[in-house]
Amino acid sequence: MTQEETNTLKETVISVLKTIYDPEIPIDIWTLHLIYGVEVDEEGNVKIVMTVTAPNCPVAETLPAEVRNRVQAIMGVKNVDVELTFDPVWSIDMLSDEAKAELGLDGDYGGFTAADFLY
Repeated sequence: MTQEETNTLKETVISVLKTIYDPEIPIDIWTLHLIYGVEVDEEGNVKIVMTVTAPNCPVAETLPAEVRNRVQAIMGVKNVDVELTFDPVWSIDMLSDEAKAELGLDGDYGGFTAADFLY
Protein backbone atom coordinates (compact mmCIF):
# COMPACT_ATOMS: atom_id res chain seq x y z
CA MET A 1 0.00 0.00 0.00
CA THR A 2 1.39 3.42 -0.92
CA GLN A 3 1.62 6.26 1.59
CA GLU A 4 -1.27 7.97 -0.18
CA GLU A 5 -3.41 4.82 0.11
CA THR A 6 -2.46 4.49 3.78
CA ASN A 7 -3.46 8.11 4.42
CA THR A 8 -6.76 7.60 2.58
CA LEU A 9 -7.49 4.47 4.62
CA LYS A 10 -6.75 6.37 7.84
CA GLU A 11 -9.18 9.11 6.76
CA THR A 12 -11.81 6.45 6.08
CA VAL A 13 -11.23 4.92 9.53
CA ILE A 14 -11.71 8.34 11.12
CA SER A 15 -14.88 8.88 9.09
CA VAL A 16 -16.26 5.59 10.41
CA LEU A 17 -15.30 6.51 13.99
CA LYS A 18 -17.34 9.69 13.55
CA THR A 19 -20.44 7.52 13.03
CA ILE A 20 -20.09 5.67 16.35
CA TYR A 21 -21.82 7.25 19.32
CA ASP A 22 -21.51 6.81 23.04
CA PRO A 23 -25.04 5.61 23.82
CA GLU A 24 -25.36 7.93 26.81
CA ILE A 25 -24.04 11.08 25.15
CA PRO A 26 -25.43 12.23 21.79
CA ILE A 27 -22.00 13.01 20.33
CA ASP A 28 -19.76 10.71 18.30
CA ILE A 29 -16.68 9.17 19.90
CA TRP A 30 -14.29 11.15 17.69
CA THR A 31 -15.81 14.51 18.68
CA LEU A 32 -15.91 13.39 22.33
CA HIS A 33 -12.14 12.81 22.04
CA LEU A 34 -12.48 9.21 23.18
CA ILE A 35 -10.05 8.26 20.41
CA TYR A 36 -6.47 9.01 21.45
CA GLY A 37 -4.75 7.59 18.39
CA VAL A 38 -5.26 5.95 15.01
CA GLU A 39 -2.38 4.29 13.18
CA VAL A 40 -2.59 2.52 9.83
CA ASP A 41 0.40 0.66 8.40
CA GLU A 42 1.22 -0.17 4.78
CA GLU A 43 -0.34 -3.63 5.10
CA GLY A 44 -3.73 -2.29 6.22
CA ASN A 45 -3.33 -3.06 9.91
CA VAL A 46 -5.11 -0.52 12.11
CA LYS A 47 -4.30 0.30 15.74
CA ILE A 48 -6.73 2.43 17.69
CA VAL A 49 -6.05 3.71 21.20
CA MET A 50 -9.23 4.83 22.90
CA THR A 51 -10.87 5.46 26.22
CA VAL A 52 -14.37 5.75 27.63
CA THR A 53 -15.77 8.58 29.71
CA ALA A 54 -15.18 6.75 33.02
CA PRO A 55 -13.62 3.44 34.11
CA ASN A 56 -17.04 2.27 35.34
CA CYS A 57 -18.73 3.31 32.09
CA PRO A 58 -21.38 0.72 31.16
CA VAL A 59 -20.03 0.48 27.59
CA ALA A 60 -16.38 -0.07 28.58
CA GLU A 61 -16.55 -3.58 27.11
CA THR A 62 -18.99 -3.14 24.24
CA LEU A 63 -17.79 0.16 22.74
CA PRO A 64 -14.26 -1.06 21.88
CA ALA A 65 -15.80 -4.17 20.30
CA GLU A 66 -18.12 -2.00 18.22
CA VAL A 67 -15.16 0.12 17.13
CA ARG A 68 -13.22 -3.02 16.16
CA ASN A 69 -16.14 -4.50 14.21
CA ARG A 70 -17.01 -1.29 12.36
CA VAL A 71 -13.40 -0.58 11.37
CA GLN A 72 -12.76 -4.21 10.41
CA ALA A 73 -15.61 -3.92 7.88
CA ILE A 74 -13.75 -1.22 5.91
CA MET A 75 -12.38 -2.43 2.58
CA GLY A 76 -8.59 -2.54 2.77
CA VAL A 77 -8.39 -3.11 6.53
CA LYS A 78 -6.51 -6.32 7.32
CA ASN A 79 -6.53 -6.41 11.13
CA VAL A 80 -7.78 -4.08 13.86
CA ASP A 81 -6.24 -3.75 17.30
CA VAL A 82 -8.24 -1.64 19.75
CA GLU A 83 -6.49 -0.72 22.98
CA LEU A 84 -8.60 0.65 25.82
CA THR A 85 -6.66 2.98 28.09
CA PHE A 86 -7.33 5.33 30.95
CA ASP A 87 -4.07 7.21 30.55
CA PRO A 88 -4.86 10.00 30.36
CA VAL A 89 -8.22 9.75 32.06
CA TRP A 90 -10.91 11.36 29.90
CA SER A 91 -12.32 14.60 31.21
CA ILE A 92 -14.93 17.10 30.12
CA ASP A 93 -12.07 19.52 29.46
CA MET A 94 -11.17 17.46 26.39
CA LEU A 95 -14.39 18.54 24.66
CA SER A 96 -14.36 21.38 22.20
CA ASP A 97 -16.41 24.46 23.06
CA GLU A 98 -18.86 23.41 20.34
CA ALA A 99 -19.31 19.95 21.88
CA LYS A 100 -19.80 21.47 25.33
CA ALA A 101 -22.45 23.80 23.91
CA GLU A 102 -24.20 20.89 22.17
CA LEU A 103 -24.38 19.07 25.50
CA GLY A 104 -25.48 22.19 27.35
CA LEU A 105 -22.29 22.15 29.40
CA ASP A 106 -21.16 25.66 28.61
CA GLY A 107 -23.04 27.55 31.30
CA ASP A 108 -22.46 28.75 34.83
CA TYR A 109 -22.96 25.92 37.32
CA GLY A 110 -22.24 27.80 40.54
CA GLY A 111 -19.74 25.78 42.57
CA PHE A 112 -20.04 22.77 40.25
CA THR A 113 -18.18 21.91 37.07
CA ALA A 114 -19.63 20.36 33.94
CA ALA A 115 -18.00 17.04 34.89
CA ASP A 116 -20.17 16.85 38.02
CA PHE A 117 -23.17 16.32 35.77
CA LEU A 118 -21.84 13.40 33.72
CA TYR A 119 -21.13 10.60 36.22
